[in-house]
Amino acid sequence: MKADEALRHFEETEALLSGHFKLSSGLHSDRYLQCAKVLQWPDRAAALGAALGAALAGLGVDSVVSPAMGGLIIGHEVGRALGRRAIFAERVEGAFVFRRGLGLEPGEKVVVVEDVVTTGGSTREVLALVTELGAVPVACAAVVDRRGSSAGGGTELLEGLPFRAVLRMEVPAWAEADCPYCKLGQEVVSPGSRRLSAVRSPG
Repeated sequence: MKADEALRHFEETEALLSGHFKLSSGLHSDRYLQCAKVLQWPDRAAALGAALGAALAGLGVDSVVSPAMGGLIIGHEVGRALGRRAIFAERVEGAFVFRRGLGLEPGEKVVVVEDVVTTGGSTREVLALVTELGAVPVACAAVVDRRGSSAGGGTELLEGLPFRAVLRMEVPAWAEADCPYCKLGQEVVSPGSRRLSAVRSPG
C-alpha cells in the first residue's frame, strides 16, 4: 500500500484532527490521528493490516503482540495477514502485563504492533515485557510513524529492530513547556475528547 492510499483512509474517515492535544507520550501537538475512526471499518482495518503483514513477511514471526487499547485491532489484522495468533498486553498499575490467560513462550518470535508511534514509549514497554518472558522480538510495526526527524537511528529502526509503517508523517510535537498553544492559554484536550475538528490533510 502506498502512502497516499493510506492517507486517503484517514481523510475519508475524518481521522486527521486539528486542535490542541496532549498525546499519550506526554507531548503536545496541533494534529492528532484518531486511528479508531479508520479501524472501526473492517475493510479498512483489513487493508492496513495486510499492508503491514506484507512488510513483515519473511521475518519468521510466531506471534503478534500489541499494547491495548490502541494496537488491539490492527494487531489482530496483522495476525490475520501473517496467519499467526495476535495477543495484547494491558497496562495494570502503570506497567504492561499479559492477562486473560495470554502469554508468550521462551524463544517465541514476536512482532510488536501499534496504531500510531510518536516517541515509541509504549512499544518499548511491550518489548521489555516480551524480552522479560524470554520471547524474541524480531520487529516492530505501526500504521502511522509520526516520529519524523526525531527518530534516532532513522525511521526504519526502533530499538535496533526493523520498524515497518504504512504511513510516515512529520507532525509537530512539543514538550508542554515549549507548546505555543499552552503559551496562548488554549485548553488542551486528550485523545478521545469530543472537542475536535476534522482536517483534510496533514499540512
